[in-house]
Amino acid sequence: MTEYPHLLEPLDLGHVVLPNRVIMGSMHTGLEDRLSDLPKLAAYFAERARGGVGLIVTGGYAPNRTGWLTPFGSTLRTRRQARKHRDLTATVHAAGGKIALQILHAGRYAYHPFSVSASARKAPINPFKPRALSDRGVLRQIKAYVDCAALAQEAGYDGVEIMGSEGYFINQFLAERTNKRTDRWGGSAENRRRLAVEIVRRTRERVGPNFLIIYRLSMADLVEGGQSWDEVVALGKEIEAAGASIINTGIGWHEARVPTIVTSVPRAAFTSVTAAFKPHVNIPVVTSNRINLPQVAEEVLARGDADLVSMARPFLADPDWVRKAMTERADEINVCIACNQACLDHVFAKKKASCMVNPRAARETELRLLPTRKVKHVAVVGAGPAGLAAAVTAAERGHRVELFEAEAEVGGQFGIAQRIPGKEEFAETIRYYRRRLELTGVKLHLGRRAGAEDLAGFDEIVLATGVVPRVPAIPGIDHPKVLSYVDVVRDGKPVGDSVAVIGAGGIGVDVSEFLTTAESPTLDLAAWKAEWGVADPTVAPGALGVPAPEASPRQVYLLQRKPGRIGAGLGKTTGWVHRAALKNKQVEQLRGVNYERIDDEGLHLTFGPQREKPRVLAVDTVVICAGQESVRELADALAGKPVHIIGGADVAAELDAKRAIDQATRLALTL
Repeated sequence: MTEYPHLLEPLDLGHVVLPNRVIMGSMHTGLEDRLSDLPKLAAYFAERARGGVGLIVTGGYAPNRTGWLTPFGSTLRTRRQARKHRDLTATVHAAGGKIALQILHAGRYAYHPFSVSASARKAPINPFKPRALSDRGVLRQIKAYVDCAALAQEAGYDGVEIMGSEGYFINQFLAERTNKRTDRWGGSAENRRRLAVEIVRRTRERVGPNFLIIYRLSMADLVEGGQSWDEVVALGKEIEAAGASIINTGIGWHEARVPTIVTSVPRAAFTSVTAAFKPHVNIPVVTSNRINLPQVAEEVLARGDADLVSMARPFLADPDWVRKAMTERADEINVCIACNQACLDHVFAKKKASCMVNPRAARETELRLLPTRKVKHVAVVGAGPAGLAAAVTAAERGHRVELFEAEAEVGGQFGIAQRIPGKEEFAETIRYYRRRLELTGVKLHLGRRAGAEDLAGFDEIVLATGVVPRVPAIPGIDHPKVLSYVDVVRDGKPVGDSVAVIGAGGIGVDVSEFLTTAESPTLDLAAWKAEWGVADPTVAPGALGVPAPEASPRQVYLLQRKPGRIGAGLGKTTGWVHRAALKNKQVEQLRGVNYERIDDEGLHLTFGPQREKPRVLAVDTVVICAGQESVRELADALAGKPVHIIGGADVAAELDAKRAIDQATRLALTL
C-alpha cells in the first residue's frame, strides 16, 4: 500500500510504460546552450532519473537558428549535435530514466534580430520586431520541427515535447493577438491551428509509432486576444488525431500580467483548466503549475483532473522527490518555494540556473557531496538559512555538528518571511531543515546565545549570526509610533490605520504587502483569481477577466531615498508581481525623499537634493525597513580560532538567502 496510489501508478502508453505519473517538466538551465556542457547536463538529469521521476523533459532546444531564444543558444539541428546527445541519453537510461527533448521555437520571443513569427508584431517584453513568414517560410519552419524530432530520435531520446504554449512560436500562430495573416495559416481558427497540427502530423509520420510525442497546449493564454475555449478544445482534438501521445497543459504567455508560477500563486491553481479539457480527448493529459508536494499531486490525480502531473522547479529543489514519496519520506522533501531567485531569474539574466534551496542543482559535477576523510567537531552559530544549510551539509558529510540558536526556534529571516502574504511556502524550507537536523544528528541548542566560552574545543566554528534591522539617524526615531519590520511582522505589534514604510527594498515591499492584506488571499484560490482577474476559460477567451482586488485595510505610504523606480532591485521574474500588487492596493509610492523628523504630527519629508516641497504624512505608525547590519561581535572574541563568517553576518546589504545558502553549502563541502 502507498499513501499516493494515483501518483505512483504506472502508465502504459503501448510502446512504453512510465513507472509513475510524474513528469519532470522542461526547465532551461543554460547547460543546454553549449555542447561542452552536455556532461554536466547529463549528471543533472541522471540524478533526477535515479530519484525515480517517470519521464524527464529537457529544456527547450530550437529547431533552427531563427528559433533560438538567444544568439547561439540551445539548438538541435545537425547529426553532429545528435551524436553528442547520445552520451546524455545513455547516462539517463543507465540511471533508469526516460527522457524527451523539448522542441521550442521562440518566435517573437527570440532575443535576436533574426526572429520570425506569424505576423510582424513585436512582443512587449522584447526589443526585437519579428519578420512575418511567407507561406514557403512557414513550411520551412514545419520541416525544421520534424527534422529536429528525427534527430532527437537518432540521439536516443524516448520522445519529444513540442512546445505550443507560453506565447512561443506555435502559440503566436494560434492566437488572433499575434496572427494577423489572411492566408491558409491565418484568419479562421481552423487556419490558425493548421501550423500546430501539421507539425505533429508530419513529426509522427517521420518518427513512427514507437516514439513519444508530447504536445504542450496553451489552455489559458491569459492575454487579450487569446484563444477561446472552443478553439482550445478543437485544437486538442486535432492534435490527438495528428498522432500526439500526450497533451501537456500550458498556462499563460510570458507577456501576461497574471502571475502563474511565483510563490504567491496558490498550489495547483490551474488544474481545473486541465480538468475541463480532459474529457474532450482520449489520450493522457498532463496538468502543471505550482504542484510541489506529493499530497497535492495525489489530490489532483485522485479528483481526475489529469492523468499525469508535470513539475519542473520541484526537481531543482529535490532530485529525489519521487523516491521520497515512494518510500514514505515525503516529510524529507526539500520543497520548491517558487521564489525564482536562482532558476528563472538566472536564466533571464543569461546565467546558469540553479536553486536557492538546493545550490547543487545543475552543479552536480562541481558541488559533490562526498564523505569527509577526517571527522571534525563543528560549531555553527545561528540557525537562519545560512546556519541551517552549513550545519546540515557538514553533518551529511560525516562531521559532528552542534548548532546554537539564540531564539526559541530555527528559521531566522525565513521565520519572518513565511508570515508575508504570498510567502507562506518559506515555512516548507524551515520544516525541511528541521527534519534534516533530526536525521543527520545535529545537536541543536535552542534559546542559547553562544559565547566564546561555549565554542572552546571545536575544530571549526561557523558564524551565521545574521543581521539586525538598521536604525537610521532620523530625528524622532525613538518616537512611540516607530516600529521595526521585526516588531510588525514577527512580533505582531499593533499598527495603525495609516502607515509610512521607510525603505523600499525587498523588505519594504514585503512589509507593504503585509500591511495591505487583511488576510492571506494566496491560500484562497477564489480570492486569488478575483485579485488577478483569472476567469473561467470556458467562458472568457484566454481565461482573462477583470481584476477585482480587495481593498487594503489601511493607507500605506512606501518611501525611498533614491529617485529611481521603486522595486528596481527585485527579481526579474517576480518584481512586476509585487509592483502590481502594491498598485492594486493603492500604496502611495514616494521617491527621492528626505526624512526630516518624526513627531506627534507624523513623518516630515522633503524632496530632492535641495530639500524642497515639504510634506507631512500624518500617519499613525512608521515602520523602519532601512536595511540591516551584520551581527558579528562574536568574531572579535574568537580571534585566532578557526572561524568562518557566512550569510548576513558576512554581508548585510539586502537580505539574500540565495547567496547565504550557496555560501554555506560551499563552505560545508570544504570542511
